Amino acid sequence: MIRRLHRWPALAALALVALLSLSGAALSVFPAAERIAAPQAGAGLTVATLATRIQTAYPGVEQIRRAPSGRITAWWFDNGTPGAAVIDPATGQGVAPADPGRAERWLTNLHRSLFLGDAGRLAMAAGAAAMLVLSLSGAALVARRAGGWRHWFARTRGPRAGRLHVGIARLVVPGLVLSSATALWMTASTFDLLPDSAAAPAFPTEVSGETGVALDRLALLGDTPVAELRELSFPFPDDATDVFTLRTDRGAGYLDQGTGALLAWDDLGGWARVSETVYMLHTGQGAAALGLVLGLMALGVPAMGASGVLVWRAGRRGRGRIRANQPARRARTILLVGSEGGSTWGFAATLHAALTEAGHSVHTAPMSAFAPDRYTNAERIIVLAATYGNGAAPATARDFLDRLERLDTAPAAPLAVLGFGDRSFPAYCAFAHAVEAAAAEKGWRELMPLDTVDRQSPQDFARWGRALEQVLGIDLELAHRPVQPPTERLTLISRRDFGAEVQAPTAILRFALPRTTLWQRLSGAGFARFEAGDLIGILPDGSPVPRLYSLASARRDGFVEIVVRKHPGGLCSGQLTALEPGDSVTAFLRRNPGFRPGRRARPLILIGAGTGIGPLAGITRANTRRRPIHLFFGMRHPDSDFFYQGEIATWQAEGRLARLVTAVSRGQRPYYVQDALRGEAAEVARLIRGGARVMVCGGRDMAAGVADAMADILAPVGLTPALLKAEGRYVEDVY
Repeated sequence: MIRRLHRWPALAALALVALLSLSGAALSVFPAAERIAAPQAGAGLTVATLATRIQTAYPGVEQIRRAPSGRITAWWFDNGTPGAAVIDPATGQGVAPADPGRAERWLTNLHRSLFLGDAGRLAMAAGAAAMLVLSLSGAALVARRAGGWRHWFARTRGPRAGRLHVGIARLVVPGLVLSSATALWMTASTFDLLPDSAAAPAFPTEVSGETGVALDRLALLGDTPVAELRELSFPFPDDATDVFTLRTDRGAGYLDQGTGALLAWDDLGGWARVSETVYMLHTGQGAAALGLVLGLMALGVPAMGASGVLVWRAGRRGRGRIRANQPARRARTILLVGSEGGSTWGFAATLHAALTEAGHSVHTAPMSAFAPDRYTNAERIIVLAATYGNGAAPATARDFLDRLERLDTAPAAPLAVLGFGDRSFPAYCAFAHAVEAAAAEKGWRELMPLDTVDRQSPQDFARWGRALEQVLGIDLELAHRPVQPPTERLTLISRRDFGAEVQAPTAILRFALPRTTLWQRLSGAGFARFEAGDLIGILPDGSPVPRLYSLASARRDGFVEIVVRKHPGGLCSGQLTALEPGDSVTAFLRRNPGFRPGRRARPLILIGAGTGIGPLAGITRANTRRRPIHLFFGMRHPDSDFFYQGEIATWQAEGRLARLVTAVSRGQRPYYVQDALRGEAAEVARLIRGGARVMVCGGRDMAAGVADAMADILAPVGLTPALLKAEGRYVEDVY
């Protein structure tokens, strides 16, 4: 509910809210500039002295005003000709024109009313209301994502656009709430929807009838410092019934122009003070520094709008198109999807369409939207759960297990769980198994046993569909055709071959960067933006299932590079290692934000064996800031598969690589990378105690051996790999 409340006003009012924020940010500069440029009154200067100086310079003075910035402006008539100027209080002389500049007037009218009068004011008020809704709902979403308000600044993960969106929101939401709420107050005041807050006593009916009192005989003016003045209006010439009108920070009153007596006075009330505070908070008049801060916060709105659109578009692309999606309260089948890269949504769309065709009312949503209290008519709940990384919840399933745990009782509708994964990974469908275990512990009835789909297999999915068909007693055909992400053609420009001597042919393949469109460059889609450690999907000829390889280069390197070992009978690896310069392959990019070196300057411990050196080499190549990197590299033999040997020597000389430790497994005495770690146990423990980040890349057996070695190394200092993983300081890219 909160997510929808946040999403749709943002999309509907994006242009208006962006215009409101940009014009407000521009206007926030003027109070500060006015404060700097305006001559300021001395500490002991009284209103009587100031008025006397101005009247001496301009005998026909009619009104004197002091702005919250301290700027004093006077208006007068000189032989029937009106005049106005900003006044230097030390002399009473004008020093600058009184009217605001053309740019300030234009921006003010744009910000207040779009040059459309009252209709424009109402439109901008609607924009302010949308901004308030977005700010409050966005704050609730950030807090929920962070795990509570106390963790407001907790580290976020996920795609860059999402992290940017949340990061900006954390900084600017308080200012946006303040600006939008005060804007609505001021609009309500403009349309007389709030009580009149002006301090103005009734005009006196009895005056002395005399004129010409000297200003220094007006006791109240002599007792009022200029710092408290707001406005002093002079009597109309030759009108003995008129009076002086004085407005100050304390209130307003009238003074007799013949005797100087105070005829009436009203103190400034509480409501008036609230209204003036609201005006100050919104405009920055009287609080220039606050105005600049709020202006800077307002600049975050266009950035959040752009990043929010990117997040929304990515979500729509990833989810696929769910036709005839029924509301949750009316649906009899609830279909929940946990997906990281988006492929599981394609299976969900196929299942949704088949169930709908069979006459079922189906509601499909991400697992993160799990809300059993809304499933009032549900007869069954089906969960399609992919696994991210080493058994973690995918992007659209975060908080599902926490929500399930918080339930007092399990949902009444029975549950079926279908896991999606890759059997070559050690944590095959681990998240689906975790969902099943949590459901069993909660006492959730089972619709059918847990089943799995390996490598997005349409055959596995169809087989599971036949089992579901039997349970539901309906005809159900799940003929799923995987929809691949947009692909590019990559042309090979060079290759280097290794490993023939140890019967492990391996090649470092370097491809030219594909051309990118303007939209791709702006949105980061395709190959417009990538880092070492991201994944490239290769579609081999004769197979609809892509193979993923870790990138050994970043966009800034100017090429796409991977390290590929030819596996016996391997379809994709065989085709890749057979490529010659000029040949091309079909590929797509997949982000891997969980495998990043981080932005801090603390040391990195990079651990890899064989082709696992690829992303670690790319990270080292990008280390232009000379962050301490300690690389542990396992190979079969230095004469056959010492990948990047020449580059590593250069990186050491340039300071990009602080230390290299190698392990050779085909020597006279086999020595693996985990053995090398144990040999450097004291140094490794010292680095980790100092905040070092560990990154492991390679085969699952190697990664398991490294984890065991790290457990032994860290035990004496009270740490474990699991604890480091929880802190985000131990990450793996395992295959």
